[in-house]
Amino acid sequence: MKVLIVSAHDKKGGAAKAAYRLHRALLAQNINSKMLVQNKKSTDETVIGAHSKIGKYLNPYRPALDHIIMKFYKTQTLFSSSYLPFSQIVKQINKISPDIVNLHWICGGTLKIEDIAKIKARVVWSLHDMWAFTGGCHYDKECGKYQQKCGSCPILGSNKNNDLSRKIFDRKQKNFAQKNMTIIGLSSWLSECAKNSSLLKDKHHINLPNPIETDVFKPTDKGKARELWHLPKDKKLILFGINHTINNINKGFNKLNEALRQLKNTDIELLVFGSNAPKKSQNFGFKTHYLGYIEDNDRLITLYNAADVVVVPSLQENLSNTIMESMACGKAVVGFDIGGNADMIQHKNTGYLAKPFSISDLASGIEWVLNNKQYDRLCKNARAKILTEFDSKIVAKKYIKLYQNLL
Repeated sequence: MKVLIVSAHDKKGGAAKAAYRLHRALLAQNINSKMLVQNKKSTDETVIGAHSKIGKYLNPYRPALDHIIMKFYKTQTLFSSSYLPFSQIVKQINKISPDIVNLHWICGGTLKIEDIAKIKARVVWSLHDMWAFTGGCHYDKECGKYQQKCGSCPILGSNKNNDLSRKIFDRKQKNFAQKNMTIIGLSSWLSECAKNSSLLKDKHHINLPNPIETDVFKPTDKGKARELWHLPKDKKLILFGINHTINNINKGFNKLNEALRQLKNTDIELLVFGSNAPKKSQNFGFKTHYLGYIEDNDRLITLYNAADVVVVPSLQENLSNTIMESMACGKAVVGFDIGGNADMIQHKNTGYLAKPFSISDLASGIEWVLNNKQYDRLCKNARAKILTEFDSKIVAKKYIKLYQNLL
């Protein structure tokens, strides 16, 4: 059985990391797996970079080129039209001739919508966000229009039925009808959304999570971890992660900002990774460490282990890598009870699920974890949850069973 994982990237971003982890987990189970990506960053020989005569030079610019049309709109969340032509990836897919093509995050100029119907092999699509069944947004801010035909898109600020979102929806409808696909919702929430969508409701659906290497992401000595990061040992450390900028509204930094100001415990410090310090400083009444983007796992693991609690205050979330990685490292996590968070966070057992989008409950959750008399048990429960349901060996075997049933 030949499996081909297709993704925009192999290293950059949470979806890429999850896809790459699945690829490596399949290899560990002796499956003939390859990964095909638009922009390759790793040195892994089993990962193939998309290539053509001009692709070597054009591929790094494809995400920006595919996003040009969005310059005419003032959106505060990611929106992808996938119009950009001349992708060579579909030709490479068919040349490789796999038995199963497992699509992951394929925006940023990776594949045109029309390319999906041209794939000759059986297609499995692991959904990392809502884009596959919307008119272009990756998260819909709960507008729910994907259940009809989109149009009058609030993300675009449009009041026209036949707007860009409707045009993209129609392109998807025409092309998806030509392809028999199996849709994997990585969280139970996203799986239900996909089942109820106009575009994908007639497809075969299954809920399977991302895998994680629990022998890599694991608890280590907190004191030594803090020494490596030059962090105080006598403070309670709150960890928050974001991709590149704290201005990403969906990641909820503004909610965390307000919650932190309500904390009664002042013997704390905040750690922020994935972003540098903002131009306008935030004064929470305690010290904040901006640690920048962290690419390698070793440093990230030590950072998780240095923290006392991890907060993921996202407004919409599929199956957060940060939550999974934190819990694998034996850390309790606080987040809103939205999206796929409840797949991992069991309220007051592995962390705390705050009422959406209650600032006071988010603050209460942080203090509940930090002051918990059963803190060690809470952290052990978090680790145990990941070991039993998300370990790479367990998840890989479920994917393999699915692939085999489709052939």
